[in-house]
Amino acid sequence: MMERRQPIPVEEAVKRVIQYKKHGKVEWVPLKDSLDRFIAKDILADHDVPAFDRSPYDGFALRAEDTKEASSDHPIEFEVIDHIGAGIVSSKTIGPFQAIRIMTGAKIPAGANVVIMIELTKTFEKDGKSFMSLKRPLQEGDNISRQGEETVKGRVMVKKGTKVTPGVIAILATFGYAVVPVVKKPVVGVMSTGTELLQVSDTMVDGKIRNSNLSMVYAQVLQAGGEPLDLGGVSDDFDQSFKAVKAAVSKVDVLITTGGVSVGDFDFLPAIYQKLGAEVLFNKVAMRPGSVTTVAVLPNGQLLFGLSGNPAACFVGFELFVKPIILSWCLKDSPFPSFAEATLTHDFPKANPFTRFVRAKLQFEGSHLRATPTGLDKSSAVTSIADANCFIVLPRGTRGFQAGDQVNVLLFQDEGGGSKCWMTN
Repeated sequence: MMERRQPIPVEEAVKRVIQYKKHGKVEWVPLKDSLDRFIAKDILADHDVPAFDRSPYDGFALRAEDTKEASSDHPIEFEVIDHIGAGIVSSKTIGPFQAIRIMTGAKIPAGANVVIMIELTKTFEKDGKSFMSLKRPLQEGDNISRQGEETVKGRVMVKKGTKVTPGVIAILATFGYAVVPVVKKPVVGVMSTGTELLQVSDTMVDGKIRNSNLSMVYAQVLQAGGEPLDLGGVSDDFDQSFKAVKAAVSKVDVLITTGGVSVGDFDFLPAIYQKLGAEVLFNKVAMRPGSVTTVAVLPNGQLLFGLSGNPAACFVGFELFVKPIILSWCLKDSPFPSFAEATLTHDFPKANPFTRFVRAKLQFEGSHLRATPTGLDKSSAVTSIADANCFIVLPRGTRGFQAGDQVNVLLFQDEGGGSKCWMTN
């Protein structure tokens, strides 16, 4: 077992982990099943949008040059020679003082170079024919959506690494992607250690606690874009724990264990990593909570994350170290949390010998961001996680932050926003 633990700065720990990032392979899924997946290849426009000049309104298509004398005192009349809706192409060509009734989205008919909205016209019948009149001059091109004005053929419409949203699905459908190239999800094993842990459905027993970490990390993996594999829990027994971890690594792309990484008599993960032949990247980080976070890498480049057994520390460790690896696998080119500056709303008198990550709620007040700690700031706290959408980052060597102070925050709910390690931005 490792006896000496030298804490390293958080930014150095992040850099050491991200060196072992991998990229997932491509798989094709039906469009309807692509929501929340990550695009594996750039999506190109296979045609112009619009594909032709079209009308953005219900109105009349006509020639602008025929309207130059129009005024409120001198309305100009046009014979209506056709009536077309979206999807219908007129076979007629517009001549002098002729118009075609046109619906929104319909192709501009031959000869026309302008559209006037229907509410700016007056329609009437004369000598068994349909007419409309207008009282204003028009300029060529008025009220016409030009071919390619939204995008042109060959343009990248969705970059690889983009998470599929309903809006992205609309683009995919527009360009004919009935099946979608997405990144095959990394299988992320989640295992908890500790004899003190009960199942979620168990009745409380004196001296034990329900296993919240397993469910929490499972959800974090799912939210980040991975495929979580529930590997259950193991008790504080070295041989049992070693066998469980050894069996797990063959089933997953990434393995997360919670608990067992401290320096107690029953904390076996460091020794297990050693027996597996894994290189330990670090076993202590200069941060609170989660200083005992340990990360190792097997000879094949497979990462093993040993997160703290304390819920808040476990949560922070995942967001800082595991999530960027999952997002990188999914081809996200900005896998790190976004950085912002906000005003602290409450005093925070604690000393910060290590960089401290305070669970907080970030909200706008007018045009200003305000960060409010969400509850008890202890590594064992669970309730402070639920309402948090950011971490207030208090640098090591500081203390005595007061309400009104400006603080840096990490937005862990934004699915990545920084291409570099956030501490170097």
